[in-house]
Amino acid sequence: MTTEDRNRADARFNKAARSEHEAKTGKTDRDAALKAVTDNMAKLKALRLAREAAEPPRPAAAPKKARAKSKKSGEKAPALADWLAGQQSGGHRT
Repeated sequence: MTTEDRNRADARFNKAARSEHEAKTGKTDRDAALKAVTDNMAKLKALRLAREAAEPPRPAAAPKKARAKSKKSGEKAPALADWLAGQQSGGHRT
C-alpha cells in the first residue's frame, strides 16, 4: 500500500467520521432549540394565565345595533314587476 492510497483511505474514513459527528451534533442542536422554544412557550402560557386570573372578568360584549336602512320607514319598496321593468328599460338586461 502506497502512502497515496493510505492518505485516500484516511480521507474517506475521516470524511465518514466527520459527517457522522456533524449529524449527531446537529440533532443535539435541534433538540436544544426545540427544548428552548417549548420552555419559552410554557413560561409565556403561565404568565398569561396568571395575568388573566389577576384581572377582573370582562363584561359580556353588547350586541351590535341593527344597521339603519337607507330607505325611510314610510316608503315601500317597488313591486317586483316594476323593478324588473325599470331594470330592462334602464339597459341593465339587454
